[in-house]
Amino acid sequence: QVQLVESGGGPVQAGRSLRLSCAASGYTDRAYCMGWFRQAPGKEREVIASVDPSDRTDYADSVKGRFAISRDNAKNTLYLQMNSLKPEDTATYYCAADPAIAGLYCRGHYNYWGQGTQVTVSS
Repeated sequence: QVQLVESGGGPVQAGRSLRLSCAASGYTDRAYCMGWFRQAPGKEREVIASVDPSDRTDYADSVKGRFAISRDNAKNTLYLQMNSLKPEDTATYYCAADPAIAGLYCRGHYNYWGQGTQVTVSS
């Protein structure tokens, strides 16, 4: 079992930056695929960024060039640096994890989820 706890959300003005953190605890002594998702009111949850055990990253078009996902394995922490925030980035942000297959491959499905942190961007 892995427990994930997000932090760093809050209100922010458009154009500013925030950094979200996701602290992992529990059985972390293996390779994990990690991702950030968000869900806005009335919308489906969407994946916005992911990183695999080789630190290869992928981004949704809506955040590409503005957001950056990174991980600090020594601290068991995942980050999401969000720059040039827009009102449409307003959502609850979730981090997620899934054990990598053979320590390398991500299946695009996540077993473990945090409780979410709210980001509200005002214009």
